[in-house]
Amino acid sequence: MSKPSQAVILCGGKGTRLLPYTKNIPKPMIECNAKPFLWHLLTQLHDQGIKRFVLLTGYLSENIEDYFKDGSSFGWKISYSKGPVEWQTGRRLWEAKDKIDETFLLLYSDNFSPFSLDKVFSFHRDCNKSLTFMVTKKLPGNISLKPNKTVKKYNNSRSNKKLNYVEIGYMIIEKEKTFNNFESPDCSFSLVLTQMANNNEIAAFTQQDQYQSISDPERWKKAEQYLKPKKIILIDRDGVINRKATQGKYIGKWCDFEWIEETRLAMKLLAKKGFMFIVITNQAGVARGMVDPIELEVIHQNMIDELKKDNIDVLNIYICPHHWNDECECRKPNPGMLYQASLEWNFRLDKAIFIGDDIRDCHAAYNAGTSSVFIGENSELKNISQEMQPIFSTINLDDCVSNIIKHFNYINSNDYH
Repeated sequence: MSKPSQAVILCGGKGTRLLPYTKNIPKPMIECNAKPFLWHLLTQLHDQGIKRFVLLTGYLSENIEDYFKDGSSFGWKISYSKGPVEWQTGRRLWEAKDKIDETFLLLYSDNFSPFSLDKVFSFHRDCNKSLTFMVTKKLPGNISLKPNKTVKKYNNSRSNKKLNYVEIGYMIIEKEKTFNNFESPDCSFSLVLTQMANNNEIAAFTQQDQYQSISDPERWKKAEQYLKPKKIILIDRDGVINRKATQGKYIGKWCDFEWIEETRLAMKLLAKKGFMFIVITNQAGVARGMVDPIELEVIHQNMIDELKKDNIDVLNIYICPHHWNDECECRKPNPGMLYQASLEWNFRLDKAIFIGDDIRDCHAAYNAGTSSVFIGENSELKNISQEMQPIFSTINLDDCVSNIIKHFNYINSNDYH
């Protein structure tokens, strides 16, 4: 079993819920920020190292082929399997099977979700199932899970109220094992998935981040805003924006708040380039009774007001007030606060960075699928794994401003496509 290097995209549907927009254009070609939605999907896969694609087309297929051709102008290799609009999803896959690798990614062409191929494939390999879904919690759903992360039941009608997960269209598939479940070439792929779930052949990788869809006009416009590049920096507070209290104590009053001037200067320089900030901070002192929540609000409002004087926009401050023994989802290194920020401000975590001074910040960034910048000595990083290493480390953030700008320019650049 090897990590997929090919993706297959189902592009044949009529997109009736998007009428009249899909009267003369197939749903995958609906524009988001002057680019087809399908382009955003393929670009995302390119960023994960996948450059070979099989597009399973049907309705107005010539629009897709005219735009992407063989993919060479984007640095990709694209082949097509075209069939009548009436073909069901299973038939589209069946007819393309000779073009498909033994292990491959399958995507729907109307959903978008950030993901790490390395993480999902590692999960897929460890579970050793024929197929791995990416799923998220949602009611009504079409999936229920067993405790061991395998799919207990799949029902695409969403009529069963006990099904509380949905699959979001990103899946790793073992071709031979999956095609063995086709009772007939001319079938819906949903029937195949139902059979595989009954046979205990499907694993489920839970995606905690949000996902977007262009399935109807309202969701399309939200997806378009989500995919729009944004200059958002996530940043820790204590030890980054202000000096930490002595060990075992907390900043409980505004008079105890001492700026780290190098960080304030860096934020000012970045703000001049259009960057905005979201503060992500653990504040266990609240749960321990050592910090008054009202005083914490005063500190944060004063901090926002002072930064505003330098034209620095703080969009929001997310705090975890829980004790470290509470096992909450928001306390770093858990990624809950980062997911909440992404949901409320509708931005891509994989196109942001998180600045912190603790290896837990690097860990939280990795868990959330974002990059990190570490403020501190390099020696402090020796105990974290390679995949959690920050993109930069520095003693003073103002020394890193140009590198941060270059990084954002790169991750939002389309030059290599």
